[in-house]
Amino acid sequence: MALWLYRLGRFSAHRAWLVIVAWAVIMGLVGGAAALFMGTMTNNFQIPGTETQQMADKLKADLPEASGGSGTVVFTSTNGLAFTPAQEKAISAALATATSVPTVKGVIDPFVTTATVKDSQAKLAEGAKALAAGETRLADGKKTLDASAAQLADGRAKLDAGQAQLDAQKAQIAALPAGSPQAAAASAQLQSAQAQLDAQKAQLAAGQEQLAAGQSKYEASAKELAAKKSELATGQRSAEAASGLRFVSENGKAAIGQVQFSESMNAVTPANRQLLQDKLNTLDSSGVTVDYSKEIVEDVSSLFGIAEVVGIAVAAAVLIIMLGTLIAAGLPLVMALVGVGIGVGGTMALTGVIEMSSISPMLALMLGLAVGIDYSLFIVNRHRQQLLAGMEMRESIAKATGTSGNAVLFAGLTVVIALAALSVTGLPFLSILGLAAAATVAVAVLIALSLTPAILSLMGRRVISKRTWARNAAERKAHQAGATGLSVGGSAARDEAKDVSRSARGWGGLVTRHPVIALATAVAALVVVAIPATGLRLALPDGGSEPVDSSAFKAYSITGANFGEGMNGPIIVVGSLPAGLNQESATVLNLDVADQLRKVPNVKAAIPVSVSRNLRTAVYQVIPAEGPASASTVQVVHDLRSEGAAIQADHHVGIGLTGQTAANVDVSAKLGAALPPYLAIVVGLSLILLILVFRSILVPVLATAGFLLSLVAAFGGVVAVYQWGWLGGIFDVPHPGAVLSFLPIILIGVLFGLAMDYQVFIASGMREAFVHGEDARQAVRSGFKHAAPVVTAAAIIMTSVFSGFIFSHLTMVRPLGFALAFGVLIDAFVVRMTIIPAAMHLLGRSAWWIPKWLDRILPDVDVEGARLVSLTETGSAAKNADPEPATAS
Repeated sequence: MALWLYRLGRFSAHRAWLVIVAWAVIMGLVGGAAALFMGTMTNNFQIPGTETQQMADKLKADLPEASGGSGTVVFTSTNGLAFTPAQEKAISAALATATSVPTVKGVIDPFVTTATVKDSQAKLAEGAKALAAGETRLADGKKTLDASAAQLADGRAKLDAGQAQLDAQKAQIAALPAGSPQAAAASAQLQSAQAQLDAQKAQLAAGQEQLAAGQSKYEASAKELAAKKSELATGQRSAEAASGLRFVSENGKAAIGQVQFSESMNAVTPANRQLLQDKLNTLDSSGVTVDYSKEIVEDVSSLFGIAEVVGIAVAAAVLIIMLGTLIAAGLPLVMALVGVGIGVGGTMALTGVIEMSSISPMLALMLGLAVGIDYSLFIVNRHRQQLLAGMEMRESIAKATGTSGNAVLFAGLTVVIALAALSVTGLPFLSILGLAAAATVAVAVLIALSLTPAILSLMGRRVISKRTWARNAAERKAHQAGATGLSVGGSAARDEAKDVSRSARGWGGLVTRHPVIALATAVAALVVVAIPATGLRLALPDGGSEPVDSSAFKAYSITGANFGEGMNGPIIVVGSLPAGLNQESATVLNLDVADQLRKVPNVKAAIPVSVSRNLRTAVYQVIPAEGPASASTVQVVHDLRSEGAAIQADHHVGIGLTGQTAANVDVSAKLGAALPPYLAIVVGLSLILLILVFRSILVPVLATAGFLLSLVAAFGGVVAVYQWGWLGGIFDVPHPGAVLSFLPIILIGVLFGLAMDYQVFIASGMREAFVHGEDARQAVRSGFKHAAPVVTAAAIIMTSVFSGFIFSHLTMVRPLGFALAFGVLIDAFVVRMTIIPAAMHLLGRSAWWIPKWLDRILPDVDVEGARLVSLTETGSAAKNADPEPATAS
């Protein structure tokens, strides 16, 4: 591999303009593709197949009016007092104009909604009074009917008694002699009495008919009253269910409006977001302050902010100090920018056809800048050392590409493996993120191995400052004077003794003189730093993680203070209703389900929101007691799902959860489950690669163990700052909370790759010295001496670039920037430059042990460039004739 890279470097040096033009064409094509095909990015993380996604799809099919994105607008009076009637009218008017913004489907006016609720409550109160009066009238009517029935019953009894008496008289008359005057008189009297009795019976029958009519009317009134009573009870239950949801605060100083969009939030363009804000910001003249939820103000279209530029400026300063000339310092920066331009440009071009999270190009940008600078720096530094040693310029470029470039290739391959392995997690957005970053790193490697040699060829001797050339000439002259009278062997022995003496100085010498103390102290320190990691809690960011002066943070804080933290993260419950319901029974059933949802601990309110036209799908909004990223809300999500079985058994309604709060919980859980297998895959593949590179068993194992220490220490730092709030004032963490849920898995991949970068650069120098005949322990010192300066500079540069993202305008990137900066700092200076040399010095020759059978079957990748020693071109001859007297400064 070293020989192949040597030839690539020589080709690039001799055909510099061809290589430069080729990369310029590639950059132009990528830039044109990005300009033509770039789409919008999103921070809406979804996982296909999860319950939240299934319920979202169900809503889109059954209740399309409930689909689409939504955002919250928070209104407060500028003077801190309750809204005046004029301000309320101004807010309502401004919200009405918002519907003219493209993709805005509708708005919820807090004052109209509140007035409607109050009107409904007043109507319910009036209905209750009317119902009570109706019940009174019905009761009075019942009494009248009962009295009439009693009177009729009494009259009938009297009539029956009179009839019985007449019947008895009729029997007595029959006993009289027929035709006698007495019988005639008695018959006449009996007929007259019977006629009176019949008239009374007819009157009684009329009274009974009147009573039956009254009874029928009473029953109709009772039925109507029962229906009204049921309707009133349903209305009262609905009002009681909605009582936990307010749009105007109790003190009248804050109000919440909602904007419903016809498409998902990631599809709402920045222009339409801004147009919406422009229409509502006119309320400033009315003494109303307007703040927006992060869904509305979030703009992920820009990648660079001031903080990122500052980070690059610090990296440039380190390069200038190390290389001593602006033109040399500018080369790694330009190479990194070209790589980032191609890698990130290609990523942005794909956003038109692939749904991509905003953190994907940001991670590609971070890594592209960091590794692009470092990889070019390693080659430039080796080239400068060889030039100062007297090697011919193009030969030096070729050999720097074949030696340091070989280390760059395998270091980059390790990073690419770690990032590409994110695809095995089964999370689409994470796979895209990893592949985008891996592609950018691959581009950085290709540029370092081809474009850097081409530019170095054009730069010639200017890659080294005149002052450094003058100092080097003086040192060479002093070296030659000191070697006068010595044989070639004597001169070489003298130089070797000086190298051994130099390698025993500095940090490397100190660590290897006291390896046990250095090893124990470093490990103990990392264990202490890692202690906070035991309390790691994961979640996706909410408005509370935004900068304190941002509109999103203000909206989040005002909402929490005036309406409860739970209003910032409602949970959407989707119900599947049984068949055969009518509107009334469906309403009652939905209220029954809401009542059961409200019984779940830490649920503040549960409100039936809507039902589909076929009465088979219902939507309930659940308001938790705390914010969306709190531990209690996560538990509410789990408890609601557990309650689903009871709701199914009691009401024959199946429920599922959706919405951003539930989705965030699902994403965090899925990411947590993906961590162990991902870590195993990354570590396993990289161990194989490192065994191939170093032809050793213990060195890769040491490298991996050191990485694990760096990883847990980085987790500890992140938890201390972003979850516990330590040093929050310095790192702008005003609202500590759960750690970004996909930070651990990204940190594992990226930090492992970068850690192996430094391992390759440090250990390859040790391996090179050992292979070329040095004692194993001395090889540790020699390799450290040659690699430490450039690794130190590279680590500082990478830390500077990552640190710039700690204060990024995208708050989701901030903890990731901190984790990477802190992790690189620890890994480079504590693990690679303390633990590794101390452990390898203790191990001695056994550090390079490998089973003979494995050594035979492994291909020789020649990472230390041993094959290049046999080349005897002009530069090689110069190097053999004159030992290297100085390094670039």
